[in-house]
Amino acid sequence: MSNLEKDPQEVVCATDPSQGKFSAGLRNGVTREQCEDGVVEILEPREVPLGGPRAMTVHRSLPQRARSLIGAWCFVDSYGPDDVARTGGMKVARHPHTGLATVSWLFEGRIDHLDSAGNGATVRPGEVNLMNAGRGITHSEFSPAGTTTLHGLQLWYALPSAARFSDPGLESHRPETVHGQGYEAKVFLGSLFGQTSPVPTFIPLTGAEIRLEPHTELEVELPEDHEHGLVHVSGSLRLNGVTVPQEAIGFVPTGHKSVRISVGSEPGIALLLGGEPLNEQILMWWNFVGRSHEEISQWRERYMQEMGFADPGEARPSESPENPDGTDTPQFGRFPPNTPAPLPAPELPRTRLKLRG
Repeated sequence: MSNLEKDPQEVVCATDPSQGKFSAGLRNGVTREQCEDGVVEILEPREVPLGGPRAMTVHRSLPQRARSLIGAWCFVDSYGPDDVARTGGMKVARHPHTGLATVSWLFEGRIDHLDSAGNGATVRPGEVNLMNAGRGITHSEFSPAGTTTLHGLQLWYALPSAARFSDPGLESHRPETVHGQGYEAKVFLGSLFGQTSPVPTFIPLTGAEIRLEPHTELEVELPEDHEHGLVHVSGSLRLNGVTVPQEAIGFVPTGHKSVRISVGSEPGIALLLGGEPLNEQILMWWNFVGRSHEEISQWRERYMQEMGFADPGEARPSESPENPDGTDTPQFGRFPPNTPAPLPAPELPRTRLKLRG
């Protein structure tokens, strides 16, 4: 899924993430709550309208000014349950991605996916869809006829430097449900609850849907060298005794061998995300994850030229690692004919983009 903001805002880490305020007095999107096991950071969601008056509104809990990454996870949007008749559902025409992988996870509805690597798939509830953008890809996403309600999450993880110019591709997997006392879980990435997902990632990651019955407290064993975030989907969820608000993320740093997840009198649903720290600074703007302002600018220009929005002018084959042989193969691939027109890229800000993370 694209970040369809008409004026995407760069998010830069606060100088001191331990403080709950920015220097100008604005909240940095993160509050810190003390608990018996240390500190739980609450990453607060903000509403982001994607497009026009009938477009979807999402709740974005990552990135924040004070926290850009959870492991390599760099983007978390929650949406729905949306009445498709009212919102129009998902209508995202062809658009680009570079330097990241998208992960789609649905609770309700369907999404038809098409990409320039030659892949077509329908995303269904309980089935992960991971698209590696690598050196560059374009794709589209539309909720098909018959989908009346749409509810899910769109996640991105930043590719480490060694994999940024890998071949684009698509992986899908329907994990088995793990049943336990008062809970059930589906592990779609990494290893948890004795289950391991076959979906490959370029850096160790964890992703699991967890459903809790009322008045359940679950202790989940974790890789101690990973960071973790619990995304609140429904119910009255607590992480290590700290309340996680609706659509927010409860974050715990490395050094935790386990976390406690609990609910009150209603059942709860959460996504547990985690991963080995990326330990790299990234630059994320619109649908690109790069390492410099010049790189992002080049990708935007090339996308606009390849889609016909800009005059090719004196554009030459790339000399960067994504096209080392100097051929004129389009960075953003080719698309089947008779599909909706691609989306234009927004204008870059007048100031230089800054590394973060």
